[in-house]
Amino acid sequence: MAPISRLCLRRLELPLHRPYRLSYRTFETFEPYVVEVQDADGRVGFADAHISPGSSSETREGGWAFLCARLAESVGREPQAAKAAALEHFSESKVATTALVSALEVLENNRLLEFPQPVTLPLLTPINGLREDEIRTEVEEWLDQGFRTFKVKVGKDVAGDLERVAVIQDAVGGRATLRLDANRAYSRDQGVEFARQLNPENIALFEQPCDSGDWEANEAVADASTVPLMLDEPICTLEDIERAAGIANVRFCKLKLKRFGGLERLEAGLRAVRSGGMEPVLGDGLGSDIHAWLEACVARETIRNAGEFNGFLKSRESLLVEPLRFEAGSIHIPGGYRPTLDREVLERVTVESRHFH
Repeated sequence: MAPISRLCLRRLELPLHRPYRLSYRTFETFEPYVVEVQDADGRVGFADAHISPGSSSETREGGWAFLCARLAESVGREPQAAKAAALEHFSESKVATTALVSALEVLENNRLLEFPQPVTLPLLTPINGLREDEIRTEVEEWLDQGFRTFKVKVGKDVAGDLERVAVIQDAVGGRATLRLDANRAYSRDQGVEFARQLNPENIALFEQPCDSGDWEANEAVADASTVPLMLDEPICTLEDIERAAGIANVRFCKLKLKRFGGLERLEAGLRAVRSGGMEPVLGDGLGSDIHAWLEACVARETIRNAGEFNGFLKSRESLLVEPLRFEAGSIHIPGGYRPTLDREVLERVTVESRHFH
């Protein structure tokens, strides 16, 4: 392919329809970094990734500086060489590396982007309500929209979390499946206490109870849990997947494009999860519609459950001229779909940009 001639880095601020609550942070906006690349023949590629403060050791400031350095050194290189150079620094900033590598894969027209036939992919949705009346109203709204898998955030208070989960189970009444997610917020003892008391009715899994680096604590929770565990935050390499597969009652493993270094590496990881005897789950609930598109491209042949690439439903703005179509709880992607960036929206939501050529 022709060498890279231009690159652009943007930091966006995307307003949300409603605040998105996690155990460690409540988001009012998403702030992804968008990378655009162009080669000497005029072909273009783009991708993005969202560094979530508190989710890992990566910071937005560090990711921005990392991308500025990598984009500057990519000018004049062929895409394959630029990808290899970026991946040499993967451990320094996984999310930032992924944004650049994925943009280069789009530039190269990677095989995973081909949609010869229409694809329908079911999504999950979070339950945000805290009071019983809020929860019951929200459950009915999501069911009416076609969702059949709900994510429930826990990790604040064991007794309060158990009570809220029970209310949601009663409101759902067997009409949907629940995934519980502690986002690493429990201590070992709290995680064990919570998992041991769970009523397993309609709960598919319990995600990441303890700190991502504390494998022993997560293993203790898995041993005590009445439902299968899923690991998420510590899973960034094939070696991480192999380690997760060795823990009894860890039967699910969730991968995110932004932590895996690109489309090809993500596909390999998802296939390794299944080869290791676990069920793969995919998706970043903090992603834009660009990120949802890229994860959906990989998901169509690698997962068989509800995708978690639903961040675009939380945002008020679509970054694409041809927005992803959502209907009846699912993303619907037509055959031959290849989106283009909506320049007017992109400029409006850009907070900062850098250009390299």
